[in-house]
Amino acid sequence: MADTDFDLIVLGGGPGGYVAAIRAAQLGLKTAVVEREHLGGICLNWGCIPTKALLRTSEINHLLHHLPEFGFDAVQSRFDIDKVVKRSRAVAKQLSSGVAHLLRKNKITVFDGEGKLAGKQTLAVTKDGKPLATLKAPHIILATGARARQLPGIEADGKLIWTYKHAMVPTSMPKSLLVIGSGAIGIEFASFYLNMGAQVTVVEVLPRILPVEDEEISAFAHKAFEKQGMKLITGASVKSVQKGADNVTVTVESGGKSQTITVDRVISAVGIVGNVENIGLEGTGVKVERAHVVIDEWCRTGEPGIYAIGDLTGPPWLAHKASHEGVICVEKIAGVNHVLPLDIGNIPGCTYCRPQVASVGLTEAKAREQGHEVKVGRFPFIGNGKAIAMGEPEGMVKTVFDARTGELLGAHMIGAEVTEMIQGYTIARTLETTETDLMHTVFPHPTVSETMHESVLDAYKQAIHF
Repeated sequence: MADTDFDLIVLGGGPGGYVAAIRAAQLGLKTAVVEREHLGGICLNWGCIPTKALLRTSEINHLLHHLPEFGFDAVQSRFDIDKVVKRSRAVAKQLSSGVAHLLRKNKITVFDGEGKLAGKQTLAVTKDGKPLATLKAPHIILATGARARQLPGIEADGKLIWTYKHAMVPTSMPKSLLVIGSGAIGIEFASFYLNMGAQVTVVEVLPRILPVEDEEISAFAHKAFEKQGMKLITGASVKSVQKGADNVTVTVESGGKSQTITVDRVISAVGIVGNVENIGLEGTGVKVERAHVVIDEWCRTGEPGIYAIGDLTGPPWLAHKASHEGVICVEKIAGVNHVLPLDIGNIPGCTYCRPQVASVGLTEAKAREQGHEVKVGRFPFIGNGKAIAMGEPEGMVKTVFDARTGELLGAHMIGAEVTEMIQGYTIARTLETTETDLMHTVFPHPTVSETMHESVLDAYKQAIHF
C-alpha cells in the first residue's frame, strides 16, 4: 500500500503539474502526483508535441512539391495518413514515458486515478469510480488543465465536427475543411491540412486572423496564407451548421452578407475552458471566474493551502507558462529566497504554421496605448542571405522600443524558424536589455537571426542591408 501522507500533492501530471512535482522533490518535499489519464497532460499527448510532429510532416510534404526549385528531378510523392498519425502518436508516447521515468527518478509517488478535494489538506483519489486512496498534505496544487470550448449548436461529434483531438487522428484525409477560429490552434491545423492538400477555409469573428499578434504580423500572415490558397473570412460568425451523410454545410455571415460553404469536416478552435468541475471546489474559498481559477502572483487561491497553475488559471494558455508557474509556486511553498513572480509580458508566444509566427512583449498598438513614445524597426527576410539560400525569403522581424529609455517593449516575427529565434528577444527582455546592448551584440553570419539585429538597427535608422 502506497504511503498517503505527503508534503505536497499535485493534481494533474501535465507540463505544469509534473514540473512542479519534480522541482518540489528537488527541494526535499515528499511529493505525489495524481493523474487520471496520461502523464504529460494535453500538451504532450494531444497538443504541443504531436501537433508539431504532424506539422513537420506537412512541411516535408510542401518541400516535396517544390523539389525542382532546389535542383531535384522530383517524382510523384504520396503519403499514408495512417502512418502520419502513427508517427505523431509514437512521438507523444515516447515523451509520456520519459515523464514517467523522470518522476520515478525523483522518487515522486504517482497515483493513477481521479482526484478530488475532500476536506482540509485532503485529496480523495478514485479509479473507475471506486476509492483508491485518501491523501493528506498541507499543500495541494491544482493543475487539471483545460479542454476545448464547445459552441452551442456546433458541438463536436468526432466524425463531422472535430476538436483539436479529433483533428490529430484523422482516419482519412478530408478534401476540404472549415476551421472556426484563427488563434494558434486553429491556424496550426489550417496550415497542416492545407499543406497536406486539403482546401481550407478559416472563419474568424474578429476583424483579423491571429488577433493577439501585432497588426502588421497578422496582415503579413493573412497575405501569406491566401497566397498558399487558404480562404480567410474575418469579421464573421457561423450562423448554422447542417450535417450531411459525410459532409457539413456551414452558413457564415460577414459584413451583413451570408454564404453557405459545404466541406468534408469542421474543426472548432474557439478557445478553452478550465477543468474546474468534479475536483471538489464547492465549499472552499477557491474562486472561479469564466471557467478559470483565480490566483495571486504566487499561484495561491482563496483557500489556504490550495494553489492552481497552468491552463486551469488565466491566459496566456501556454505549456511553458504552466511549467514556470509550477516552479514559482513550489519555490514559494518551500521558502526559497528571492523567488520572482511571473512577468506575463516576458512569456513568448509561438504559432507553428507556415510561415511560423512568434512574439514577446507589447505590440506596437498596445505600447502606444500605454503611453509609450516608440521607435519601431522592421527587417524583411528577403534581405537576409541565409533565408534566401534556404528558399525561405518570406518573413519579417519587427521590434518596438521605448524612444526615451531604449527599453525593448516588444518583438514580433513571422517566417521560417522564428519560433526558435524569439528566445533571443525573450532573454533580452528578461535582462532588461536596451537597444544599445542589442546593437553591440555580434550575430553570426550567415544566419536568419541576423534579421533580428537588423530590425533593431532599423528602429534607430542604422540598418545596413535594407
